Amino acid sequence: MKLEHVAVYVSDLEKTREFFETFFEGESGDRYHNQHTGFMSYFLNFQDGARLEIMTKPDRYTEDRDENRLGFVHLAFSVGSKVKVDELTLKLKEAGFETVSGPRTTGDGYYESCILGPDAIQIEITV
Repeated sequence: MKLEHVAVYVSDLEKTREFFETFFEGESGDRYHNQHTGFMSYFLNFQDGARLEIMTKPDRYTEDRDENRLGFVHLAFSVGSKVKVDELTLKLKEAGFETVSGPRTTGDGYYESCILGPDAIQIEITV
């Protein structure tokens, strides 16, 4: 059995699609739009088969961004080396995205950084 995809609601579908394409090499499929409900989404494909569905719908927005909330908290991307973690973190920071932590080696031995992407989606970048 494998996890097929993860989905997240966002406020700006195009901005979020561009973010994942630009910084994480996501490849977007065609936009789906349900004219009746206003729901729209893209599936983004990543190396090794991981998929992320980004979705938007009128009136679907919340201010609850507490990182200690229940439910999914972050998406993690493995970039292959410490150097690449450092480079991507710097690139995102220079593009105006907030760094939450790192780059650093965590207590359990991971080398990582965490940034906030569109809609404060926390992204972990690791080796």
